[in-house]
Amino acid sequence: MGLAIFTVKQQNCAIIERFGKYHRIAKSGLHFKIPFIDNIATKLSLKINQLDVSVETKTKDNVFVSLIVAVQYKVLPNKVYEACYTLEDPEQQIKAFVFDLVRAQVPLLDLDDVFSKKDDIANAVKAELEEQMEEFGYGIIKALVTDVNPDANVKAAMNEINTAQRLRIAATEKGEAEKIMKIKHAEAEADASILHGKGIAGQRQAIIEGLGDSVEEFIKQIPGTSASRVMDMVLMIQYIDTMKEIGGNSKSNVVFVPHTPGNVKDLSTQIQETIFAAQKLDE
Repeated sequence: MGLAIFTVKQQNCAIIERFGKYHRIAKSGLHFKIPFIDNIATKLSLKINQLDVSVETKTKDNVFVSLIVAVQYKVLPNKVYEACYTLEDPEQQIKAFVFDLVRAQVPLLDLDDVFSKKDDIANAVKAELEEQMEEFGYGIIKALVTDVNPDANVKAAMNEINTAQRLRIAATEKGEAEKIMKIKHAEAEADASILHGKGIAGQRQAIIEGLGDSVEEFIKQIPGTSASRVMDMVLMIQYIDTMKEIGGNSKSNVVFVPHTPGNVKDLSTQIQETIFAAQKLDE
């Protein structure tokens, strides 16, 4: 009786049965078997596989959500026998454990917490699967919650809530900016008014001082002249110069009411009273 030659690829193994009963495990490399007596029952890959499980469940706040859980697993090299003869369909077994665990965890969380705690859910799935699948010859490498999909209407509502919150924040910031601008504008106007008032006061003070110096100088040059007469003469000169300037401008539309030279006397009296009042204040 001859021997049959067969090979097993790297990261694989073969289950050899003799007369329908388990005989041995053939690892990667060259092997021999007895024809018609030994049979290759199956070949198992020792590589890491990934199974994506979609689970639909309900959250604590009564929102239906679909989770995608990716489970990475492989056959344990020291438990190939269990992996071959214990489970008929290991992927269905993994799905059953994932369904059971996710549907026990997610209903305890609100929708927002499902997004923030998906790593906790994945770790719980991995811990549970490791304990359950090891006895069947499978090791769990990693479990990941790769996607969380609420109902489309819930997504739209969440987007609207987020948009409203951002618009409210933007409106608040815009209002604060406008408030600051108005305050700064008011402060600038107040400062400008103060400076303008000081300027007018200084201008008036300079005019009064200038008129006083002019009157004193005129009296010194012409003894016996009173201050009131000098003031009347100065105002009359100013009056004539003003009328001349207005008359020389063809676009002028200035009207004096009442308009007689005698009114200059009243204006002189008012200016003199103002000068005397200012002098008393200085004293």
